[in-house]
Amino acid sequence: MTEQFSFGGEIVWKPTLERIEQSNLTEFMRLHAIKDFGELMHRSTGDVAWFTDAVLKFLEIQFYEPYSSVVDFSEGIQFPKWCVDGKMNIVHNCVDKWTMAGGRQTAVVFEGEEGITKTLTYEELNKEVNKAANALRSLGLGKGDAVGLFMPMTPEIVIALLAIAKIGGIILPLFSGYGAGAIVSRMVDADAKALFAADGAFRRGKAVEMKSVADEAAEQIPTLKHMIVLKRTGQKINMKKERNHWWHELVDGQSDEAETERTNAEDPLMIIYTSGTTGKPKGALHTHCGFPVKAAQDMAFGTDVHRGDVIYWMTDMGWMMGPWLVFGSLLLGATMFLYDGAPDFPSPSRLWELAEKHKINQMGVSPTLIRSLIPHGDEHFKKHDLSSLKCFASTGEPWNPDPWMWLFGKVGGSKIPIINYSGGTEISGGIMMGNPLLPLKPCSFSAPCPGMDADVVDENGKSIRNAVGELVIKSPWIGMTRGFWKDRQRYLDTYWSRWENVWVHGDFAAIDDDGLWYILGRSDDTIKIAGKRLGPAEVESILVRHNSITEAAAIGVPHEVKGSELVLFAVTGPGMEGSAALRRELHDMVVAEMGKPLAPKEILFVSDLPKTRNAKVMRRMIRAAYLGMDPGDTSSLVNPSAVDEIKNAK
Repeated sequence: MTEQFSFGGEIVWKPTLERIEQSNLTEFMRLHAIKDFGELMHRSTGDVAWFTDAVLKFLEIQFYEPYSSVVDFSEGIQFPKWCVDGKMNIVHNCVDKWTMAGGRQTAVVFEGEEGITKTLTYEELNKEVNKAANALRSLGLGKGDAVGLFMPMTPEIVIALLAIAKIGGIILPLFSGYGAGAIVSRMVDADAKALFAADGAFRRGKAVEMKSVADEAAEQIPTLKHMIVLKRTGQKINMKKERNHWWHELVDGQSDEAETERTNAEDPLMIIYTSGTTGKPKGALHTHCGFPVKAAQDMAFGTDVHRGDVIYWMTDMGWMMGPWLVFGSLLLGATMFLYDGAPDFPSPSRLWELAEKHKINQMGVSPTLIRSLIPHGDEHFKKHDLSSLKCFASTGEPWNPDPWMWLFGKVGGSKIPIINYSGGTEISGGIMMGNPLLPLKPCSFSAPCPGMDADVVDENGKSIRNAVGELVIKSPWIGMTRGFWKDRQRYLDTYWSRWENVWVHGDFAAIDDDGLWYILGRSDDTIKIAGKRLGPAEVESILVRHNSITEAAAIGVPHEVKGSELVLFAVTGPGMEGSAALRRELHDMVVAEMGKPLAPKEILFVSDLPKTRNAKVMRRMIRAAYLGMDPGDTSSLVNPSAVDEIKNAK
């Protein structure tokens, strides 16, 4: 490991006795006569079946038919079966049961960038979900059918997500900033039959059109039969009569009563695509009793969300934190807050204005956002009443100390903890997380999430402390992906191939002398831009489709606001030369396919890429050479001179 990381420091936050007493974790531990957090971790990881059963009961998850056993390991810990023989639909637990109990509690609060607001009680949400479910059924859609979500963060995207699950369909969340190519690869892989889309979204005071991207994608998806379009901005768009349906025409007139499909606990619920270092995006498969339960557990035990709390996580539905917010808040009987727009528009006060206006209790932000707000000064948060906030939270990328301390010390007055959270799409939430019981140091995690048998190990798989190593998990958990969609072997190769029966997550991590945990970046080549994961192979494949390019390499390099930004290296074919015009073409190809948020900072031309004897491109050496760092031992390369060329590339 050539990069040096720092971790540790002084404890800056400790929970009050009142916070400890009122926490969900304390309530759970008392129910099971557990004296402290250490004993909880020991029991939860030592007896996975006991812990999972206890969590299902604590969350009051209702089953149409009870499970005969919590988990079956007959196919190995890589492929456990959970809630064996149980029948349930997660939508019953998210919406139906609360409606039966009265349904007057607020489920959704929404504000748009342009200032409009909307609220839905659980009863009102139930009726809207039923209408959307009936609309889907009227199109011939039902159990096992995959339906995409390509919409801004409005109440309708929550309604659509729940309606897909209600009919037993498979939810396919898509980032609202994707280009057509990224949508196509995911929808085709899942054999999607329908797509929820929108005419556009508002960003920085302008209407950004989305429908043409959806149309371009739709022409390349053979299985796609229907597109349901939300009128969000009112801008003029093209509607293809045989495929397109306006939401207000198709959905609003439906009956507000609908049956909830009785699914098996392990029936597919959702496929979320996540980028890896090689090949096409991986479709992480999740089930009714998996992802939502893990999401609600982490929300309850980490961010300490109680019934009636208002939780906001700045996210998009295409990233796992979108579905996490929906399922977690609804299973806990809480209120989710949605905001569709730029969080610093029309001024850097907007985020704090939202917190005050909607009395947000738990606020999930990104280090990237906080870094972008700091230069605007302290006056923006000082003029708002933030007394409703119980905690900040953050996931997606590592913090560095200065912005962490700005948020904690200045905005939070050194009283509001920052609940750091790290895991992933394949985890259904966190491997490690802050919590209301344990102290915090800057940038740290208090501990693994209960039930997560995590460790940090050296290159031989041995546990280490106070040193940087690989983050691993040694026991299964209910939220783990049920494999990759239509690609069992790739799932095994990705997580289970290094050490027997050990999940290797792909992050560098460390545990300090006080037992606090730290994530220190990816140990593989995956790139994180503003906390969003991007696989280099997905971008490289775009470049090599150009007739002039034979090879390409993508790396992430430091950016003071976004954390990382994209730099591409391209090898031209025989007789071809790099030029400004070619660079523009390649840049436009990447933007068209992946979307503007993932536009490359730079595209550089080289004659070769550094490779090992088995033809593996050494992206880490490329990154080190580009940044002027020591690339390490180059003796394993067949072409060490390529490293020098990277250093001088233009």
